[in-house]
Amino acid sequence: MNQIRRWQRILFLSLLSISVLAPLVFVSNRLKTITPFSRREFIEELSNFRYRTSDLRLNAVEHEDGEGLKGPRLILYKDGEEFNSSVSDDKEKTIDLPNIDDGNNHKYSEEKVIDSQLTKLSSDSKDQILTVNQLANKTEFKPPLSKGDKNTKVHQSDRATDMKIKEIRDKIIQAKAYLNFAPPGSNSQIVKELRTRMRELERAVGDVTKDKDLSKGALRKLKPLEATLYKASRVFNNCPAIATKLRAMNYNTEELVQAQKNQASFLMHLAARTTPKGQHCLSMRLTLEYFALDPEKRQMPNQEKFNDPSLNHYVVFSDNVLASAVVANSTISSSKEPEKIVFHVVTDSLNYPAISMWFLLNIQSAAAIQIQNIDDMDVLPLDYDQLLMKQNSNDPRFISTLNHARFYLPGIFPGLNKMVLFDHDVVVQRDLSRLWSIDMKGKVVGAVETCKEGEPSFHSMSTFINFSDAWVSGKFSPKACTWAFGMNLVDLEEWRRRKLTSTYIKYFNMGTKRPLWKAGSLPIGWLTFYRQTIPLDKRWHVMGLGRESGIKTVDIEQAAVIHYDGIMKPWLDIGIDKYKRYWNRHVPFYHSYLQQCNIHA
Repeated sequence: MNQIRRWQRILFLSLLSISVLAPLVFVSNRLKTITPFSRREFIEELSNFRYRTSDLRLNAVEHEDGEGLKGPRLILYKDGEEFNSSVSDDKEKTIDLPNIDDGNNHKYSEEKVIDSQLTKLSSDSKDQILTVNQLANKTEFKPPLSKGDKNTKVHQSDRATDMKIKEIRDKIIQAKAYLNFAPPGSNSQIVKELRTRMRELERAVGDVTKDKDLSKGALRKLKPLEATLYKASRVFNNCPAIATKLRAMNYNTEELVQAQKNQASFLMHLAARTTPKGQHCLSMRLTLEYFALDPEKRQMPNQEKFNDPSLNHYVVFSDNVLASAVVANSTISSSKEPEKIVFHVVTDSLNYPAISMWFLLNIQSAAAIQIQNIDDMDVLPLDYDQLLMKQNSNDPRFISTLNHARFYLPGIFPGLNKMVLFDHDVVVQRDLSRLWSIDMKGKVVGAVETCKEGEPSFHSMSTFINFSDAWVSGKFSPKACTWAFGMNLVDLEEWRRRKLTSTYIKYFNMGTKRPLWKAGSLPIGWLTFYRQTIPLDKRWHVMGLGRESGIKTVDIEQAAVIHYDGIMKPWLDIGIDKYKRYWNRHVPFYHSYLQQCNIHA
């Protein structure tokens, strides 16, 4: 009996030993035959085995177009080509995807799908296959780094600025791509983990756009998402289907971005045409104060200087109180001899009381300031407003009487011989008295040229003028050098002698009958003063502060006059902050009216 029990005990211990040692031997033999990277894959499979339930069937997923996604035809790109939906036809090749599900619930693996496509391509085009990893930022999915790998990883300190935030954004896009590829209503473990990790990282990053603003918590949450993405790459391994999904996402995103750009452009132009609430308030207050004054107190001082040709005369056409005030204040404060300055502001009936009251309250005793109403003058044709409306422009600034009144300067100032013409979106930074000693050489207008390619101020004649018209092409050259309004030295005597106002009226009437140029006074000014301009040094007049022109700070600081040409005017909220300070320094924000109307820097 004892002998039987002893043999039973020996048999039991032998079976137990075999059951313990056999798996160890099997695992050891397999680990010896696989590469280090495959060994990590195998260990990962063992650790994640509890997630692989039979009902998920996530070895490969059926191809889906995705609800709401419009995918263009599949394009194969060569390595190194930029991933873009807009590719010329000579660089694209299309392939037909196989039926992913053969009807027997048999799924193609990634290797079978790629092999089936490689047989259709020549040997020199095999490198054109895009994997899902290359489509999603052309980076490889990698398993989580071990402690040893972390210690041996080389730190690249010379990377481009903000590379980390870009990497985080790309990882979030990859996660969204996998979630979009998952079956509708899927609540599997990998899908839930993707959502959780992605949302945690999105909350940690927020609206940050610079690497220096990233929190340590955001960087710590990047590693778990990378690990989850690696798991997802093992589960969602149908490369062609995922490539199509990413391409559809990219296609829809491009359409959305273009729509947003169009909307932003429309809103920017709409904002440029409006009057800020604070400036409207200021105009109303000044108008009320003006009409409350006695008529004899509405007269500007130093009227005897208004028509004295021996003085330095400046003129601006404006319907904006603050803009005209900045031009006048900056011109007078920058002058070495302000007593020789006569500043003329020409406005319309609506804004005449407000602008007059502003200068009455803020009189520059050393200089003479004259405010004139263009509607009270007899120099303009009676039907001028109707003619301007024929330009068919949606922008009221281009069909404004004040915008075109500059071509009637000799009639507005019949007693003067020479003057400087300003736009109301300029700031004077230097003394301009040397302008009066410039030899005009028989020309009518002195201006800074804008015909040098590569400069922020570059303009071409053909951009604004219709040279397909036989009359235009026969009389003018598209290669003629262009120049800028904004700060112009004008010889009124030579203007009268050449009868250029009549030339302007002739061209203007022709332009109302057929499209010869774009709306606005600049192109018709190029034609009216064709070969009648003398170039000025570009330091007299620097342009580009009203748009993103990339103008250098040193050029701004050295300029005699800076010009906010463009729609981003300094008195608007859409103005460029880095340029606003040059304009703000001439605005008296301490003034009680500005404070009451909530106008501040």
